[in-house]
Amino acid sequence: MKGMKPFQPDEATDAEVAAEAAAFGPLAQAVRELADAALRSTVDAATAREATARIQEVTARLAADQLPGSYGVRYRPDGQGRPWGNAVIGLRNPIAPPLDPVREGERSEGRISADFDLGAVYEGPPGLVHGGVVSLILDQMLGQAAGSGGRPGMTGTLTIVYRQGTPLGPLRAEAWIDRSEGIKTWAKGHIVGPDGITAEAEGVFILPRWARELIEKRGPDAATPAYYE
Repeated sequence: MKGMKPFQPDEATDAEVAAEAAAFGPLAQAVRELADAALRSTVDAATAREATARIQEVTARLAADQLPGSYGVRYRPDGQGRPWGNAVIGLRNPIAPPLDPVREGERSEGRISADFDLGAVYEGPPGLVHGGVVSLILDQMLGQAAGSGGRPGMTGTLTIVYRQGTPLGPLRAEAWIDRSEGIKTWAKGHIVGPDGITAEAEGVFILPRWARELIEKRGPDAATPAYYE
C-alpha cells in the first residue's frame, strides 16, 4: 500500500514480539474458527442476523486503531524476519492456514516440510482443495525453501502439475532447492495427501534488489536476510 515499506527493520524487543504474538496469534485463530463456523452454520436467520451485528461491533473496535498499510515484513540485524501478514504462514493473518515449515538437513539444501490441515473454507471442487490454494501453498513453500537455503527470492516462474485432487483435511508439503546460479534459485516441491502426491511444482526465485544491496553492504560472509524464517 502507498507509504508502506514492505521490508522494515524490526525494532521491537524480544519481549514486545512475544507479547504481540500472544495477543494477536489467538485473535487470528479465533477469526479462522469464525470463518469456518459461518460457512458451515445451519442456524436460523434471526441468529445469523444477531451474529452479524455482534461481529460488526467487534470489527469496528479492532478497526479503531490500525496500521496505515499492510503488515509488511520486519527483519532483524541477523537477517531473521517475521512475515506475520503472509497469506500462507502469517501468524496474524486469519486467511493463512497457517503453515509452519520446518527445515530438514543441511542449510544449503534448503529442504523444508510442513504438516497442515485445510478445512472447508479452502474448498474448490466438493471435498477438494481449490487448485488456486494448492498453487498458493506451493509457491510459498518453494520460495521459503530458497530462503531457508540462504537465498530468499521473489517468484520469477512457477509451474504446477496437478496429479490428483487434493482432499480437504490433513496434508503435508515438502520443498527443496534444486540449484542456484547468480541471483536465481531453482526450487521444487509437492503436496502429499493420504493417497500420495497430489501436486508437484518447480519454480525460479529471484534474489530481490533490497537483499542484494544488503548482502553487498554486509559482505559475503554476513548473515543472509531470510525473511521467511
